[in-house]
Amino acid sequence: MFSHLHRLLASTVMVMGVSIGAVSPVLISTSAQAQETVGGNASDLRTASQKISQTPAPTQGTVNFPDVSQDYWARPFIQALAERNIIVGFPDGTYKPEQPVTRAEFAAIIQKAFNQNRVRQLPTGGFRDIRSNFWAAQAITTAFETGFLSGYPDNTFRPNQQITKVQAVVSLASGLGLTGGDTAILASSFTDANAIPTYAVSQVAGATQASVVVNYPDIRVFNPEVPLTRADAAAHVYQALVRQGRLQPIASNLPAAQYIVGFAQTTTPPTGTTGSDIVTTASASNSFTVLASLLKTAGLAESLQQGGPFTVFAPTDEAFARLPKETLDRLQQPENRETLIRILTYHVVPGQLTASQLRTGEINTAEGKPVNVNVNTSENRVTVNNAQVTQADISASNGVIHAINRVLVPSDVSLNLGSEQAGVEAGRATRGGRSYIGAAGNIGITGGGGSSLGEGNFAVISKIGLTNFLSVRPSAVFGDNTTVLVPLTFDLAPRAANPTGNQAFPISPYIGAGVAIETDNDAEVGLLLTGGLDIPLGSRFTLNGGVNAAFLDETDVGIQVGVGFNF
Repeated sequence: MFSHLHRLLASTVMVMGVSIGAVSPVLISTSAQAQETVGGNASDLRTASQKISQTPAPTQGTVNFPDVSQDYWARPFIQALAERNIIVGFPDGTYKPEQPVTRAEFAAIIQKAFNQNRVRQLPTGGFRDIRSNFWAAQAITTAFETGFLSGYPDNTFRPNQQITKVQAVVSLASGLGLTGGDTAILASSFTDANAIPTYAVSQVAGATQASVVVNYPDIRVFNPEVPLTRADAAAHVYQALVRQGRLQPIASNLPAAQYIVGFAQTTTPPTGTTGSDIVTTASASNSFTVLASLLKTAGLAESLQQGGPFTVFAPTDEAFARLPKETLDRLQQPENRETLIRILTYHVVPGQLTASQLRTGEINTAEGKPVNVNVNTSENRVTVNNAQVTQADISASNGVIHAINRVLVPSDVSLNLGSEQAGVEAGRATRGGRSYIGAAGNIGITGGGGSSLGEGNFAVISKIGLTNFLSVRPSAVFGDNTTVLVPLTFDLAPRAANPTGNQAFPISPYIGAGVAIETDNDAEVGLLLTGGLDIPLGSRFTLNGGVNAAFLDETDVGIQVGVGFNF
């Protein structure tokens, strides 16, 4: 099940040419890389959980560089990454461990080491000093869009500039979401803590707490402004992969271990503000008793107690109470275990994402399908699909929990479970968004002289959700021949749109059919075809645009654009 847990989210801003903090909501989209689907039986779950530490897979045989001796301090880091094709040597077979790393080279390592979701898009035209045929152009784009590296204010990337140690650590901390660390750890860990630039303090603290920082030859000296060497790069990237649970911590008896700051932390689950894992934290709360019980029933508790980090959108007991009791009871039956696993893993996202790191758009889940996140900064509101985050940033030792007020269900999962319960709830939210009523303007396209639909008129619009994906959308177009439209629509899953290349926003398409009723003296009923888009405007309003075609005396076509008030 957790073979998908190799992605996480992060967000960044541009300072000193590296990523160092949170930004306003930007697009999150799924990676183009295909994901592996894992079945729902117990053995598959155990296997999938173990796979996390095996990614990326090593190549056949051991990689040996003649200039990396058996007793070289960074040999375990270099060898492990070389065997996984994350780093490579030079044509003459050497590694050159003391050679400084350029920004382009570091971007190439980032691209190979981490499979992240995008948190932003590179503006059209890209960096002005990176040509499309530059050897690291794609790697630089990936490192930028996944939040690890940024450009400079003059729209350059400076690929051949040496990257400093502090910039590399900030890059890893930003890309992995290791921001907001306790800065007090710096003074106790480094004799030169005062030399760390102000912009980097939070990220270096977070990376230090996560045991990502490696200091050679003196573990107490950070040396922030020295150029990052190829040996340093291997050590820090290795520790970042340990933090993700994708590599095992190096053995404590190896000389390299003595240079890892806070090495003892790497043998325990990733750090958090509490000492309890996600399952233990949920079990100790009075708000998640049903969730904790279902995790144990599905056999997922052990997987969520190990490794990580994970982000869990956790339905509260009140959220589960919204489901029919019969449905909840059936989910716990052995024959429905696979469905229960799919639903629960649909709430789990790889990586630790605090509320400040969430961005509008799609996020991959452990179930294999994405959820759609909508961040409304003006109202301090975050929704996941149609669920609202009611309590954010509940910390655990291996991730973070965000409480939500609805149970998330994948679009292709039915909760009928063999019962006659249809799951119809008039006025509910669908996967396309909330129900609403509002006003619109109608622009007639064809059929003028027939119904009011073919003319320019005022209209009342509405959406009444019925199930997760079905809604009825009654509307009335006023005019000489007022026309009532009653379509049944299929609401598609939301998706992120980014037409300007800057701010992204979610859209929810729909299509449907129904009846058109002309209400003049010669009342007439005809077939209606409809399709359109809903675009949420915060939590209270929805922008709607749709096309309606009514087959009456004439074929009347109109375009409606309006705003609905959500309920």
